[in-house]
Amino acid sequence: MNVPKPPPRRISLRARLTLIYGGLFLVAGMVLLGTTYALFNQELTRRGMKVLARTTLPAQSAPSPTGNGAPSRQLFAFTGDGDILTQADAQKWMDDQQDRLHEAATASLLTQGGIALVVVGGAAAGFGWLVAGRVLAPLHRVTDTARRIAAAPAADRGLHERIALRGPDDEVKDLADTFDTMVERLDRSFDGQRRFVANASHELRTPLTLGRALVELAMHRKTASEDVKQLGENLLEINSRHERLIAGLLLLAGSENEVTERLPVDLADVVGHVVAQTALEAEQAGITVNERADEAPTAGDALLLERLVHNLVENGIRHNTGDGGWVRVVSRTRDDGRAEVEVSNTGPVVPPYEIPALFEPFRRLGGDRLVTAKGAGLGLSIVRSVARAHGGEVTARPREGGGLVVTVTLPACPDGVRRNGRDVHGLTGHGGTG
Repeated sequence: MNVPKPPPRRISLRARLTLIYGGLFLVAGMVLLGTTYALFNQELTRRGMKVLARTTLPAQSAPSPTGNGAPSRQLFAFTGDGDILTQADAQKWMDDQQDRLHEAATASLLTQGGIALVVVGGAAAGFGWLVAGRVLAPLHRVTDTARRIAAAPAADRGLHERIALRGPDDEVKDLADTFDTMVERLDRSFDGQRRFVANASHELRTPLTLGRALVELAMHRKTASEDVKQLGENLLEINSRHERLIAGLLLLAGSENEVTERLPVDLADVVGHVVAQTALEAEQAGITVNERADEAPTAGDALLLERLVHNLVENGIRHNTGDGGWVRVVSRTRDDGRAEVEVSNTGPVVPPYEIPALFEPFRRLGGDRLVTAKGAGLGLSIVRSVARAHGGEVTARPREGGGLVVTVTLPACPDGVRRNGRDVHGLTGHGGTG
């Protein structure tokens, strides 16, 4: 029976770094210790030999002054100046010489040993820096790849990149392989989303268009009764709601990614165009729409920006007080050069804690999540997605007396794409998705 061999034990990155740095510092310490010992021993030997060369040890005998015949030892010392010292003076002079020797050796050890410590420590740090850079180079590669993917102009761009790290089987390679697996799954997910957005428009709208045609055909027959006509109108209204819902979902899915191809757009032209589009709906609802369209140049997708403003104005008309209500639309350029559009309206009082939920899909004031005649509940969700796709932001606050004040801030139009005049590219009529 063949027993599978266990995978070979690998040396972890932490262990490798520990061995490398430990070995470097051990070698550096041994070199420093040997250098210090050699310098100290050399200085001590040199000073000791010099003193011995200049002194005489007590080796001369003389008759004992007591007369007992026992010799007494006499101490003589010859200084470098030619003087001869005896007894206590000689001993004192030799003690002074020993103190000087000790001080000189200590000074030499501290000075030259300190220099050796700095040199050896610097060399060890330099080698450690080089070795660590070589060991951690794969981590820099992982970081650089992640930064390139994160800095891609759209969320689904750059996901085709892989690290494909080659090297020892350690923690860094595990990290790189895991990162590649994650990016590959994200790439497949975004690719599936792109295919869905490309196909859903046709697959979802075709049955609705066919159903609308059949209902209208049945309603306009000469033999159609009033009940059939009334039923047809109800079915057409339901069909219209479904169309708005599908259009909003597709737009929401398509506006999640950052806009890569941008053209100059003046929000003043967008505001004027949208106000003209919604004039009939506002008149039927008894709402007055006021506009103040000052120049507010930015860059982006004109159709998406039109939808952004359209949803804000449409939201203000539909969620209002009825007769006597108003919607005010303002476009302007801020002091920092950024473009801004602000839409305020009368309406029911909105608690501040309810505002974040209004930007979620299918959410309305009071938690209503049903698709009603007023819309599909995607208006502010699309506004936020379009603003983020253009590098902007959306803020909302309750208006005193009821209603909302929604402000969208977008980056200024770069000088490289700015054009003279106030031309807006590709503006066409689109039904809103409230």
